Amino acid sequence: MTIKTATHNGVATIEIARPEKKNALTAAMYQAMADALRAAAGEAAVRAVLITGQPGVFTSGNDLEDFMQRPPQGSDSPVAQFMRALLECDKPVVAAVTGAAIGIGTTMLLHCDFVYVSDEARLATPFVSLGLVPEYASSLLMPALMGHRRAAEKLLLGEPFGAEAAVECGLANAVLPAAEVAHHARRIAERFNALPPAAVRESKRLMRRAGRDAALQVMQIEGEIFAARLRSPEAMEAFQAFFQKRKPDFSKF
Repeated sequence: MTIKTATHNGVATIEIARPEKKNALTAAMYQAMADALRAAAGEAAVRAVLITGQPGVFTSGNDLEDFMQRPPQGSDSPVAQFMRALLECDKPVVAAVTGAAIGIGTTMLLHCDFVYVSDEARLATPFVSLGLVPEYASSLLMPALMGHRRAAEKLLLGEPFGAEAAVECGLANAVLPAAEVAHHARRIAERFNALPPAAVRESKRLMRRAGRDAALQVMQIEGEIFAARLRSPEAMEAFQAFFQKRKPDFSKF
């Protein structure tokens, strides 16, 4: 199993566990995470959700071979179900990030309530370099979070950034040594056992209320353009270059 789930002491943990593939995500893994989030949201004993990867890697993003064989189609695709479940989860979601968080590995952090990163974390949103566009409201949330110019570096140029930059731009709460990230994130999640759950849920709804409808609208627009870009000559060149282990040539476009 490449997604491990467990509930202990009020915390539902979703662990991405495919280290031999750098935790690259497949459609089946997205579906498992979507199901786990929905189950956690409906379980009264769960007070918070913890999303984590493996030591040294959160996720390298989509498994491109699986992605090309099963491209996401509409709002019922496993990845869309996962991101919608994450957006709509009314319980606190805590992310523990060590190592690489690439593509959707960074995008999903925008929808978490607490993000703790290790000092060797490396984040990136290289959608444009693949001939694609930002996904799941990142084109809305990143400029709002960090300003247009910093967001342009990350979304247009695809420049990787580290843990300190993630905290500085508001994407993460704190940087910790790699060995401490998971423990710290769990401690934060477990603090909700001592807080009134309905008040927590309603407070999160209020905090997210203003941006929720806008995020859903942008997600739909991004999804339509993303699907069209997948069929574009630029994306075809980018993916062929990836599989052929060469640099893409966009000079002809």
